[in-house]
Amino acid sequence: MDIFKKQESNVQSYANNFPVVFSSAKGCWLHTEDDKRYLDFLAGAGSLNYGHNNAVLKQDLLDYIDSDGITHGLDMHSQAKADFLTALRNHIFEPRKLDYKVQFTGPTGTNAVEAAMKLARKVTGRTNIITFTNGFHGCTAGALAATGNQHHRSCAGMPLTGTSRIPYEGYAGVDGLALFETMLNDNSSGLDKPAAVLVETVQGEGGLNVASNNWLKRLSTICQQYEILLIIDDIQAGCGRTGTFFSFEPAGIKPDIVTLSKSISGYGLPMALVLLKPELDIWQPGEHNGTFRGNNHAFVTATKAITAYWTNHDFEEHIAQRANQVNKAIQRAMRRYPSLFIRGKGRGMMQGVECKSGAISSAIARICFEKGMVIETAGPDNEVVKFFCPLTISESELEQGLHIFEQAADIVATKLIKKAS
Repeated sequence: MDIFKKQESNVQSYANNFPVVFSSAKGCWLHTEDDKRYLDFLAGAGSLNYGHNNAVLKQDLLDYIDSDGITHGLDMHSQAKADFLTALRNHIFEPRKLDYKVQFTGPTGTNAVEAAMKLARKVTGRTNIITFTNGFHGCTAGALAATGNQHHRSCAGMPLTGTSRIPYEGYAGVDGLALFETMLNDNSSGLDKPAAVLVETVQGEGGLNVASNNWLKRLSTICQQYEILLIIDDIQAGCGRTGTFFSFEPAGIKPDIVTLSKSISGYGLPMALVLLKPELDIWQPGEHNGTFRGNNHAFVTATKAITAYWTNHDFEEHIAQRANQVNKAIQRAMRRYPSLFIRGKGRGMMQGVECKSGAISSAIARICFEKGMVIETAGPDNEVVKFFCPLTISESELEQGLHIFEQAADIVATKLIKKAS
């Protein structure tokens, strides 16, 4: 551990909560150098929806490497890229009646968000972007301006401009969309007509706040009426995390732009995309680029993830069953420990439970780790315990993790009772 303390920057965060050295991983399990194993309820913050070292995806990658397939290709054509684009079109876009061009950005979610915001401004000639309370979109300057979290915003070192924030659904009892539309119609509201609205359907880092289908439809209608582009940030909520490939599918809307990253590669390999309606593709060559936008190894595993999991509804059914299993455990915990919990949050396999304080959620997460499970917290005060295991987890493995959570809750509740007495 000394090498990490001496050489790695203080900016590291997850390592502070999980101070062990991991050496290998398989499925939903992490293994340390001293032969301990932990259930992974973090899953690379949503980058490992198909689990660690998924055997089906790994074999295609090993075969590709063994054949000396292209590794790095900038934005040049390759067979691996062609295969991915074909699978994306045939198995994701066409069944959902979506028509998108695909932009390969630098391989991070924040880069995809930067590209989406730049494109919206370029297309409309406007500069303002509407964002939402508790939203999180990344830590580069443009994406950070769209992010609400003060912990991240405070270290920007410069003014964060170009965005206007309105209340997300359920925020402080305010109807943010009514406010938004009123301000659009008021020449003295001070709101510059925006180029786009940038929104997460489920706010991952913001505390698993969920936008209802009706709210999303209202937002989409407003955007269409006022010729404002709708950008859905599906970086964390997409690729099946909420139950469908895209998180916005249940709302029946068709965003103008969609950002994807995290689990789009299927294997934890860096990759990010901007999906844009064809009429918006007014980029000039190289206007937004990145050295590693041609990660062909990621194309290989992304293609296999699509063809292995998204050609029928079996995987969606599996996700629905596991999501129900998580929900039942959350409801059970809330009934049993009213002193700890306020409500369940999220949807699909993007669920969690809101605790009465950040201290309670942090204590539960710490005890979970002591008992062999990696789990994180989210929300403005880290008050939400966030269940984020791989989507491929089995019923029995998920039950093990939920049992650890319940054990941790029991310990924290008992300590609170003793402290009160």
